Amino acid sequence: MSKVSIIEIKNADQLKQFVRFPMDLYKSNPHYVPPFINEELNVWNAKENPALNYSDAKQFLAYKDNKIVGRIAVIINHKEEKEMGIRKVRFGWIDFIDDEEVSQALMQTAIDFAKEKNINKVEGPMGFTNLDKAGMLTLGFDKLATMIGIYNHAYYPKHLEKLGLVKEKEWVEFELVFPEILPEKIHKFNELISQKYKLKVLDFKSKDEILEYVEPMFDLLDETYKHLSTYTPISDEERKTYKEKYFPYINKDFIVCVADDQNQLVAFAITMPSYSKALQKSNGKLFPFGWWHFLKAGKKNERANFYLIGIHPDYQRRGVTSIIFKEIWKLFRQKGVKYLETNPELEENKSVQLLWQDYNPVNHKRRRTYSLNISNE
Repeated sequence: MSKVSIIEIKNADQLKQFVRFPMDLYKSNPHYVPPFINEELNVWNAKENPALNYSDAKQFLAYKDNKIVGRIAVIINHKEEKEMGIRKVRFGWIDFIDDEEVSQALMQTAIDFAKEKNINKVEGPMGFTNLDKAGMLTLGFDKLATMIGIYNHAYYPKHLEKLGLVKEKEWVEFELVFPEILPEKIHKFNELISQKYKLKVLDFKSKDEILEYVEPMFDLLDETYKHLSTYTPISDEERKTYKEKYFPYINKDFIVCVADDQNQLVAFAITMPSYSKALQKSNGKLFPFGWWHFLKAGKKNERANFYLIGIHPDYQRRGVTSIIFKEIWKLFRQKGVKYLETNPELEENKSVQLLWQDYNPVNHKRRRTYSLNISNE
């Protein structure tokens, strides 16, 4: 029986192999959505990813019979340790063939790294921060993946559980069919809430007009999610990076911003046309023809993804979500969008899930991080 060997990434060619491995692993899978290759490479470039400035990170490839059969990355977020007292090794970018020797060798690599750093816990899959992709898929293997969710084979969680890892955090995702007609009570409730709290929906004439609200959006994200156990504040460097990375893909029509009578942002929501099929057709490359698939998906698409929502604590549980949903409904009716898929929401985050409760949401995907406590003796 061939032995599994683990090689640490040391050069650009190996990093490209690390990034491309899942594309080869899932090349015949109709549900897998590849990332942009260049963006994945930039994750490991300190000039492009500010999280590398306060993190230790290594990447590894697994070989068997002279073939790449798996990969894994290990990360220590020192900011998380300093600000929240959380000391653990995050593992992510984990992919492997259906071979228990391979998955065992990959996880042992993470465990050995933790022992080397005198850390007694590993958890994953997760990225550097709470805004990165996280959670291994445990339900929804037959559903099309999204840009912001990890896709994996059904055997992945079975392998980790057999190795003794246990559930740490769970995320849920929902799909809902948008109603043809919005109930009259929703219209009346919106008018009541808007008048009572003197709220208005901002009307952006151009994409540039959104720029002045980007920083307030990040502030609202911090305010909205700071009570969650996994959340760490977004640094100035991360704000700059995320704005540069994602703003080019944002369609102004798919952003809902609610402000008070002083023009202060109190809530926002970002949805986007589903780019999953466009990413599949582009095969991880924007050029020479990938941009065309993205352009088409942005203009005509019956599916949309819900990405982010932020609501100031003073306005939570006061009906502001109904204003947001009404605006999304109006937009989707105009754009011909019939289906909405939510982003991964922590199972404990009931306040966000309340947004969908009246619209027959179907919990079509679940994902979780797995953890293992380690003895350093």
